[in-house]
Amino acid sequence: MPDKLIQVARVAGAFGVRGELRITTFTEDPMSLGAFKALLRQDGSPALTLTSARPVKGGVVARAKEIETREQAEAARGLRLFIPREALPAPEEDEFYLTDLIGAAVETPDGERLGEVKSVQDFGAGDLLEVQPASGPSWWLPFTRDNVPEVKLAEGKLIAIPPEETE
Repeated sequence: MPDKLIQVARVAGAFGVRGELRITTFTEDPMSLGAFKALLRQDGSPALTLTSARPVKGGVVARAKEIETREQAEAARGLRLFIPREALPAPEEDEFYLTDLIGAAVETPDGERLGEVKSVQDFGAGDLLEVQPASGPSWWLPFTRDNVPEVKLAEGKLIAIPPEETE
């Protein structure tokens, strides 16, 4: 199994009557999903091998080698699709993938350790970092330039200015 898998899509259900799949993509360009061809399950086992794809709102409509009927396509609804992290193209200079932030240390500008990035989520209002301190519950940090002025991936850390607590 690859070291790190990245979720790139989810099967939303059947499209039409000939076994096509409607797939919601989590990639910047939905059509880039077709470039990966072989998509994996979360455990690293094979899931779908795409043979064609065309763009639609929110993703793609695709054919997969493993799916021949509408019933099979409907049965695949909810299937989460992954690729190995190393299959992603290298980011440009001063760019990074949000997934690469997971596990990074979160420190104040003075070097005080606040925890580490547990997850990155977007609930509709922008990216949020879930920070897990050494003890206690995790907390959310908006991933903005004001809250995270520096990302030092080579050093495995983020410099963060935590929001002030309100009473």
